[in-house]
Amino acid sequence: MNEQTSVAHEVNFDGLVGPTHNYGGLSYGNLASMNNLGDISNPRGAVLQGIQKMRTLLDLGLVQGVLPPHERPAISALRKFGFTGNDRDVVDAAGKAAPQLLMNCSSASAMWTANAATVSPSADTRDCKVHFTPANLGSMFHRSLEPEFAGRTLQAIFSDEAHFVHHAPIPYGGRMGDEGAANHGRLSTTHGAHGVELFVYGHSAFEKQSAGMTFQARQAIEASHAVATNHQLDGRAIAFIRQSAEAINAGAFHNDVVSVTNGTALFYHEQAFEDKTQALEAITRACATFEFDPDFIEVPGNSVSLTAAIKTYLFNSQLVSLPHGGMALILPSESEENDATRDFVADAVAGNGPIMQAHYLDLKQSMKNGGGPACLRLRVVLTAAEQAALTGNCLMTHDRLDDLEAWAKKHYRDRMRPEDLIDPNLYQENCAALDHLTQLLDLGSLYDFQR
Repeated sequence: MNEQTSVAHEVNFDGLVGPTHNYGGLSYGNLASMNNLGDISNPRGAVLQGIQKMRTLLDLGLVQGVLPPHERPAISALRKFGFTGNDRDVVDAAGKAAPQLLMNCSSASAMWTANAATVSPSADTRDCKVHFTPANLGSMFHRSLEPEFAGRTLQAIFSDEAHFVHHAPIPYGGRMGDEGAANHGRLSTTHGAHGVELFVYGHSAFEKQSAGMTFQARQAIEASHAVATNHQLDGRAIAFIRQSAEAINAGAFHNDVVSVTNGTALFYHEQAFEDKTQALEAITRACATFEFDPDFIEVPGNSVSLTAAIKTYLFNSQLVSLPHGGMALILPSESEENDATRDFVADAVAGNGPIMQAHYLDLKQSMKNGGGPACLRLRVVLTAAEQAALTGNCLMTHDRLDDLEAWAKKHYRDRMRPEDLIDPNLYQENCAALDHLTQLLDLGSLYDFQR
């Protein structure tokens, strides 16, 4: 186990919004996704909003990475359902015979890379390597198509076996769901110090769903235990916490809708956890192992209601460490438009706590499908040596972001309805876009159509 503190940075690897971004309403329990079913989306506007978010993080002096979209429609999945012929024939036949299946196979949900994997930094693991486990995402069919390519992408970028270890997704069946980093957090004195990893779950895979649950919990404690074990974590430095049924029923389908961690800070809603006292005590005990106290920043329900927190995605903000000290919140503009959340953030910034800045960003294209700033990024803590071992051009500079903007403007449509997914020309457009992107990112033949 690592005993020394290494100099390391947290790199936010943002998912690029895919060319098929649409409002298909596929995610039951995600209120934004359900409520905006059938609206007209703007894929070009969506990806440009995401690129602007990355630029904001870069301007703050942070290290910013990017992950490519998945190939959509997922032709290989459609072929498994019996559609044959060339790729164009497959899309055309599926659009006519099974448009709902085609819609699921065309989802751009992989842009929310907080669900791509759970990542443990080398400071926390016995073998002193960074460990990755792609989430199985078995609770939703359209998301269950993602783990294979997510793992392939992570292995392509983090390919050096001297630094990185890749695990298979946790087997899925019944309710054995693993939703990745959206239900995972970490507390530490610095990013390079040994930290405490928080695994938030909604149920046991072997218990019956409570009769009082409107929406299904997505994270099983058994899956969280398996990830922690495979990642070779110190048992003293783990806290398993149950998400509150109240939060899930209110639309907090992942824990990152009601809490977020960074450094020693846990920023959370009063109703985030099933047993708040027990959860905070468990976290405090784990942190004491490494001789630091957690900084609990609680938002009371009488200041910001659970409904308002979920509607505005206050806690789906990115909480990041600034290079010269203190932290910043990267929030969706919806949090600024709500009086209660805006006032709470203003008080937090003006107070004596660690949050010193707040930056509100327009991410409405993603937000209408239920994904805020934190959904769009996978946090990976890397030392300088680990950063140097990365493959390709996935760490961003302003010039690379300029190239991505030009790429998006060239290849993406600015209008998309769910029924537009039946257009066979769309798949060819997408392949051209992704082929160009792999050249920009120097990732080689990543996609099925390139092999």
